[in-house]
Amino acid sequence: MKCDKCTKKECSKKRKNDENASLIIDTRSPGASDRDEESEFHKLANAKIFLSDCLACENCLTSMESQRIAGQCQEFLTALDLNQRCDESKHKVLVVSISPQSVMYFAAKHSISVSDVMQRLSGFLKSLGAHYVFNMMLAADFSLLESQREFVQRFYQRSQNQHALPMFASACPGWIRYAEKALGSLVLPHISTAKSPHQVMGSLIKDYFAKKQQLPPEKIFHVVITPCYDKKLEALGEDFYSSVHKIQDVDCVLTSGEIEQMMDQKGFQLTDVEPTALDNLFEEIGDIGISRHDGRGSDGFLEHIFKYAAKEIFGIEVKEIIYKTLRNKDFQEVTLEKDGEIVLQFAATYGFRNIQNMVHKLKKGKFPYHFIEVLACPGGCLNGKGQAMTEDRKMDKDLLHRMEEMYSSLPVHVPEANLHVQTLYQQWLEGRNSTKVREVLHKQYHVLSEALTSVDIKW
Repeated sequence: MKCDKCTKKECSKKRKNDENASLIIDTRSPGASDRDEESEFHKLANAKIFLSDCLACENCLTSMESQRIAGQCQEFLTALDLNQRCDESKHKVLVVSISPQSVMYFAAKHSISVSDVMQRLSGFLKSLGAHYVFNMMLAADFSLLESQREFVQRFYQRSQNQHALPMFASACPGWIRYAEKALGSLVLPHISTAKSPHQVMGSLIKDYFAKKQQLPPEKIFHVVITPCYDKKLEALGEDFYSSVHKIQDVDCVLTSGEIEQMMDQKGFQLTDVEPTALDNLFEEIGDIGISRHDGRGSDGFLEHIFKYAAKEIFGIEVKEIIYKTLRNKDFQEVTLEKDGEIVLQFAATYGFRNIQNMVHKLKKGKFPYHFIEVLACPGGCLNGKGQAMTEDRKMDKDLLHRMEEMYSSLPVHVPEANLHVQTLYQQWLEGRNSTKVREVLHKQYHVLSEALTSVDIKW
């Protein structure tokens, strides 16, 4: 299915891999040519990289952006190289943040426990040269808390502000790119201003963590491991750039599949790696409890906002959310009734086809929902194109099912109960309603200009 901005007769998303071999990105780092043997990283980086499985098709991805994506990996390789050289002035502190969906991929693929995966991933990354390895639960807590507060504010403003509702989730960069490129004023004012967990983690590392370690932010090289290639594009956004320090909050994004490929090139499995404890933003080292947010595997924005709004606005405590499937399993709704009347109506819309159907309803004015959790990938974030794919680029349904089972088996984590978050609101962000909260945890969306020169890259 073509997006509204696609003018080609054949949508790029439906082309075969061998018809797209038009762009080769060479991300070999400077100084690598003088080595006798090419490293596993350079072998990976010199591979052909294409991007059209996500929403960043040739009408949405500029050639400049494609070059900058390649530059992420170049900088990563350069940081690894320079850290092995004698000039300490060029050394970087390598920090890696791991998304919970990526952890589920490794746990399901290798049939090992989630806690074991975290420690073995930490061991592998530190064997490459990483100094710190964190999970991203803390960042997701901030994103959820800010989103649910914003929804309640919008709900009360709905009679004065025509753009207050519906509110669309903002965590999926594929959806955001599509909205900024193709939908403009129809949708952008309705998108939640709360930053995604990925974006919040960038601020945590380059601001809070840097200050705590007494490091200039530019001395930190921050890598994020995610299930999604669209996160590579998200990291390039201007809201990821610190105008004060002249740096990106996230320097490089690697997918779960790319990490797996690195291991394959070394000739061993994750189970061969020596476990190493994860790092903790609040202690030097510690045992990090593994848990999940309520929901279907994508950090649970619909569930948390629905329960919070039901209690804050209507005084109703929702214990269990019941989904009603509409067109398909990736288009579901949830409603709250009071005195026989529907007072809240939420929807989960996953996959590009469902997104476009949703947009068509919005254009026609036939849109009853107050909040919509929008995700570009069918099945949600666990089914990100950077991990849940077979060799012929199709959805790995068996692997996805195992990931969903492992995710649902984890204990549920409630962001309001995270005392570290409450501490950071006071010590780092100067209070819940401060100007710094708006600056660090929120962003605005703008219409992106048409790409003058574009490419079609398929991952």
